[in-house]
Amino acid sequence: MAVPIVLLISGPNLTLLGERQPEIYGTLTLADHVETARQAAVEHGLGFEHLQSEAESDLVRAIHDARGRVAAIVINAGALTHYGWSIHDALAAFAGPVVELHLSNPEAREPWRRQSVIAPVADGTIAGFGGLGYRLAIDAAADLIQGS
Repeated sequence: MAVPIVLLISGPNLTLLGERQPEIYGTLTLADHVETARQAAVEHGLGFEHLQSEAESDLVRAIHDARGRVAAIVINAGALTHYGWSIHDALAAFAGPVVELHLSNPEAREPWRRQSVIAPVADGTIAGFGGLGYRLAIDAAADLIQGS
């Protein structure tokens, strides 16, 4: 039997983690967060893949390519969270669990950040826990995979 895979998707500007607004996003890099997620997936006996892109079309293609191949998606879409309707539509066509992830708490920030176009097609959202959120998101995805 094939090992279920969790796909972690990272959107625009996340390559700047560790440098960009560390008072909000912390000092860990995207590579640090990806390694945390990878380790959590291994602990759950899951396969793990990661894709980062600055381009919305790349994220949409990754979601399309995940259909029928990947058990769950964890997505930190960055600013595309608030207006990436093509990502919303692609995730709506994905049959497995989807976990939305944010390092900061959008509800405690600017009003425009409080609207997520991903939340309506996600099983849940992990937000405001900083780097711990990556582990929590993989834990949630693992539980959802086992429950589905």
